[in-house]
Parts: sequence; C-alpha cells; structure tokens
Amino acid sequence: MKNKYLYSWIVLVLFLNVSCDSGFDALNTDKTNLTSLEPVLQVNNAIVNSGFNWSNSLCETTIVRQGISPFTGLLTCANVNQDNKSMTSVNWNRYFGANVIRELTDAINNTDQSSNVHHMARIWRAYAFMVTTDTYGDVPYSEAGLGFSDNIIFPGYDSQEQIYTGANGILEELVDATSSLDLSQAADSRDLLYGGNVEQWKRLGNSLLLRAAMRLTKVAPDLAEQYVGIAVAGGIMHDNNDSAVIRHTSDFRNAVGTQFNGGEAANYYLDEVFINFLKDNNDPRLASIAVRYVGAESGTDQTEARADRSPDNQIGMPQGYDSNNIGRVAEEAGLSSFYAYSQIDRSTIHGTESPTYLVTHAQTQLLMGEAVVRGWIDGDASELYSEGIKAHMQQFSDYGTRTLIDQNDIDSYLQANPLEAGNELEQINTQYWVVSFMNGPEAWANFRRSGYPDLPPNPLSGDLQSEEFIRRLTYPDSEYSVNNEHLREAVNKQGPDNLNTRVWWDI
Repeated sequence: MKNKYLYSWIVLVLFLNVSCDSGFDALNTDKTNLTSLEPVLQVNNAIVNSGFNWSNSLCETTIVRQGISPFTGLLTCANVNQDNKSMTSVNWNRYFGANVIRELTDAINNTDQSSNVHHMARIWRAYAFMVTTDTYGDVPYSEAGLGFSDNIIFPGYDSQEQIYTGANGILEELVDATSSLDLSQAADSRDLLYGGNVEQWKRLGNSLLLRAAMRLTKVAPDLAEQYVGIAVAGGIMHDNNDSAVIRHTSDFRNAVGTQFNGGEAANYYLDEVFINFLKDNNDPRLASIAVRYVGAESGTDQTEARADRSPDNQIGMPQGYDSNNIGRVAEEAGLSSFYAYSQIDRSTIHGTESPTYLVTHAQTQLLMGEAVVRGWIDGDASELYSEGIKAHMQQFSDYGTRTLIDQNDIDSYLQANPLEAGNELEQINTQYWVVSFMNGPEAWANFRRSGYPDLPPNPLSGDLQSEEFIRRLTYPDSEYSVNNEHLREAVNKQGPDNLNTRVWWDI
C-alpha cells in the first residue's frame, strides 16, 4: 500500500512538471514587444536616427558662423568656444549608442552577402563613420558595434587614417558595397530613402565616395584623385530626387524643428556673417530662410503678427557676446532687444516635420566642380558650380509654396555670380557652405578641409588656445569611465583630447 501511494505521488509530480514546462515558453514570451527586426527596418531606424540634433546647431553650425545662441549654461558650445560635454558628446551617443552603428552592424551580420539590404547597410554605416570620425578623429571602427555578435564590450580605437584608407576602411567599403548592389533583385518598398530603388542607392554610394575622397585633398591628394575617379565613373546623383533625405512625419519628427518650435524657440539666431553674405549677394535663399520678429522684447513676442521675412530687413546676431551683454549690442543696432534678431523660419524650413537633408545633389555637384578645377576629372566646372547652386535653390520647394524660389530669381543670381578663373576653389567651397546650411557636421567638415569660406573667428576664445576655430569635439566622459584604456591609447596617438587638436585629414 505504501508503494502504491509513493508511485502515485511520483506520477503526479512528473505530470505537473511536464505541464508546467509545456506552458513556460508561452507564459514568458512578451507578446507586445519585438524580439527581432527585419534588417531593412533596422537600416531605416539607423537612417532616421542619423538626423541632426539640437547640439549640431549649437556646435557645428555655430562654428561655421551660420547660427548663434547668446545663452550659455546648458547651451554652451561654439557660441563661447567652450567644451560642454553635454553637447560635444551627442554625436557619439547617437551613433555609438543604441541607434545607428549597432543597428547597422547587426543588419549586416544578419543578411546574406548577396542581398541589397546587406550592402545598403554597409553604405549607410560608412556615412555614420564619416560623421563620427570627422567629429572626433580616432574612434572605434573595426570593433565597433560588435557587442552583441562578438561580445566586444570595450572596442579599440582605430586611427582616422585607417578608418578612411585601410583595407576595410570607408573608401573601400563604399567601393565594394556600391558595386555589389544588384539591380536585378526585387525592390523593397519599405526602404526609407528610395523605396527600394537600387539605382539610386548606387548613386548615393558613389556620391558618398566622392565626399569621402575629397576629405583627403590636403593629406593624400593622389589617393583622393584615385577614388574621385572611381566615384564619378560609377555614377553620382542625377538630380534632387537622388538626394538622401529624411521625410519626417508625425511618427518620426524633425528633432531640431521640434526643439525650435518648443522650449528652444527663442534661444537660437542666425549669425550676422551668414545673413550679411546672403544680403550682400542678393541671394534669393535669404527670403526662404530668415524671419525677424520686429519689436520683440521677449520670446513670447515672437509671433506671426511681428514676422518680417523681407531680405533687406534681416539682421544677424554677432558672435562674441552672451545674454549678459548682447542686449546692449542689439539696442545700439536699433533693435528693441536681442529677441528681434533674425532667426531660422521655424514655420517652414525648421518645422516639426520639415525634411532633413543628409547627402544632396547640390553638394555633389559642387564637389564635382572642385574635382574638375583640380584636374582630377573631365567636365565643365562652371556648369557644375551653377548646377549645385540651382539644385539647392530648387530644394526649397520641399518646404512649401512660401519658400519656393522663382526660376527667374535663380537665373538672375547665377548670371550675377559666375565662377571666376583663379577664384574657383573659394567660390565653390563658399557655396558648399551655403548649400550645407542646417547640416552642421558637413558644413564644418568641408570648412576644415577646404579653408573656405574665409570666416572671422569668434572673438571669445574660450577653451581654444592654439586655434581660431574648434577643430574637433571631445570624447564623452562615459568613455573615460568604461573604455579608458583604449581611449588613452587614442589620445596618446592623436593628441590632447581638446577642441584644438586637428583630425588626421585637417592639416
């Protein structure tokens, strides 16, 4: 009898164990959150998160004298040339954090090497590394994004030279990924940039290769010429439809536009250098870019009823002042307060759903023009120069009818501002500065590379000791905490981790 009872208990326990185990997986599966993502959606997510942030306005855009904030504290960066880690670390956290490079690396690792999505991810990963290495110099590259797949939690840093020119560097990655795209594969309409149009992805890859090659004009001109030739032979962007643009919606809004229409609305202004350049040249783009709230004495006074978009009435804010003394300067200029200086029109080009331009036909045409001037490729530099300007002016139609620039105004501007022999490099790169407006990382990178436009430096030197302009942004404090050994090795090779140290190609 005892054996019977014991046997019954054993059977019951085994039954309960099997029953519990059979429902365990279902019970512990989250039915609301994704456990995996399709690689094309990961690429889309990385592209969306490549959009610009408020820090790009305060740092890069301000360095190149296109914008300025008179406020310090949390808004400190190039306005007073100080190393504010909360701003200088944003690009790092965005690209090396959870959003961009990790997503792209994961997509690359989880796609067949013959698939177009695999090569699309490689192309955009090259773009992401261009932004990060141009911002900081030496960064993790060969071991970046491998935390999930290879358990590399503390990646080593690669030199910028290797990142660009190494066997698996940006240049070779773009060449191989672009040439490997297969036009015969079916398109995936979920592709955020081109709806699966592989030909346009090829043109993007070659246009990025052109951009990357031109970075080396000072430090490795022979190599630059070689890769410029490859890019052009492969086929670059044809028109504005080929530009890499994030078309923001209510689902993924323009981050900068959202801040400009929120708490930061009254905190950022157009620089007098940028305003005066456009005014002095009767540039029709000024009417589409700028607005001034006449008589405003506070942020709440910046209403549509006070809005003046007339180019002649725009007044840019000078650098060299902060909120403690800019009011006096504004009054001396005849303004009611500094709140009456010109701003970027946040009702149009800096709206919450305004598009973000990352790589454009206009930029590509101007780089082609410079390559012709340097004798690296065949072509008509004057035509390429004019096409770059025209493409950018036509780009303003994307913001609505109010910003549309009439073709007659475009033609008049081009006729009055032809490319002049002996002055081509300055003119081309000064226009590159204009067509890269609101793309702070690219405007700043090309300014350092080309030396144009010839900008007056900010009178406030701040943390600058040996340079007139910020040459790089500093590594985040988190790297000193979690990856200190590798970071120290990079600093020892590259130079002090400050705003004065130049990146490899910026000689």
